[in-house]
Amino acid sequence: MSRLPKYAALMHEIEQRIQTGAIRPGQQLPSIRELSERHGCSTSTVVRAYQELERRHLVYAIPQSGYYAVQRKIDPDRRTSGSGMDFASAAPDPDVFPYLDFQHCINKAIDNYKNELFVYGIPQGLPSLLKVLSKHLADYQVFAPAERICIASGVQQALVILTMMPFPNGKRTVLLEQPSYTLFIRLLESLGIPSTGIARTADGIDLDELERLFRDGDIKFFYTMPRFHLPLGTSYPEATKKAIAELAKRYDVYVLEDDYMADLENDTRADPIYAYGSSHVVYLKSYSKIMFPGLRIGVAVLPPQLRDSFASHKKLYDIDSSMLSQAALEIYIQSGMFARRKHQIRATYSRRLNWLNRALDAANNVPDVQHFRAYSGVHTHLTLPARLRLPTLLDRLRKRQIQLDPPEIHYLKGFEPKPLLRLSVSRVDEMQIQSGVSAIFDEIRRLLR
Repeated sequence: MSRLPKYAALMHEIEQRIQTGAIRPGQQLPSIRELSERHGCSTSTVVRAYQELERRHLVYAIPQSGYYAVQRKIDPDRRTSGSGMDFASAAPDPDVFPYLDFQHCINKAIDNYKNELFVYGIPQGLPSLLKVLSKHLADYQVFAPAERICIASGVQQALVILTMMPFPNGKRTVLLEQPSYTLFIRLLESLGIPSTGIARTADGIDLDELERLFRDGDIKFFYTMPRFHLPLGTSYPEATKKAIAELAKRYDVYVLEDDYMADLENDTRADPIYAYGSSHVVYLKSYSKIMFPGLRIGVAVLPPQLRDSFASHKKLYDIDSSMLSQAALEIYIQSGMFARRKHQIRATYSRRLNWLNRALDAANNVPDVQHFRAYSGVHTHLTLPARLRLPTLLDRLRKRQIQLDPPEIHYLKGFEPKPLLRLSVSRVDEMQIQSGVSAIFDEIRRLLR
């Protein structure tokens, strides 16, 4: 993972101190010279950091006096009065998104690409963005030339295209982990695509079973979320990722690696499956978790033998993806805004996960209930005893304004759902996590009695 520029790291530190209350609204910030000496950087670096923070309305300057923290306009009852606690949502928190940055990028994109925006583009994507992405993806250990990268209108569209198009191996069945991504399961069912599952738990998958399915199962591709699996929140170790890449090549099965939360990874040594063998791996990356879900920009890094077919099918579906969104993303990455915002969002969600881990450790005194401690991403899960009536539990929690999803939505029909609950912190305020987890375990204990 690339390191932040010095000015951006300084901005990140000040933003975090403002968010946590270490710097109070209206408090004067350290002088330019003081910060320069403290961080061992030039005064121009500090000036740039303060100017960027001022542009984002986090600080303001008073001539001949210095910089001060802006009073945050937050309704203290916004999250707690009647809105409940949503532990089910996978949507990113709008409070941590860079609206001013995004507005700047959109305006800049219109200025820079005014001619390209009003004509149809090419199915593969904006050529200048593809070059930027080729360099950008190297930070994730995904090394690919621009000609192997295709833009889609979100990863969901890429999944539709890859599911519908023929693959060189001539196989038809889709293999996916169980549990897995709900909308992909519904997609396979609605299209009548032959599909089968392989069980995944907090301990991973059975690699012997995976090899048997690859060898005997007419598997077109294996859809997997190696990092921050949905709904488990777990990640594969390096040995498993290497084994999957090797088995895919040996049995001519493709791997669709959905790395939808790569930007939230705290472990710089955690590489994708793609890094261990790219000949049979399609790497999928979303930019919704760092920018905006409505941006609808997804990236597919394709083996050469899939590229032309993917582009042809893409053109049939929507000709091209939004050129304005692509141009804005290019500016967002090139300007350094993406790297800075990624560090801030990752720190925010890591802090919430720490709150969640502490709350689970404190509340879970039920012998038959297990919880997995996650340190990156946005969610984890509880494993519940089979005798617990899950529909009753979910109904009681709804009455207490706590939203959780039933586990069966993550399973193919015919696959027995495991009694588990996904807990996501992406839309839950830090100050609500402890009370929400306590309420969940209150109801679990009541039902088990």
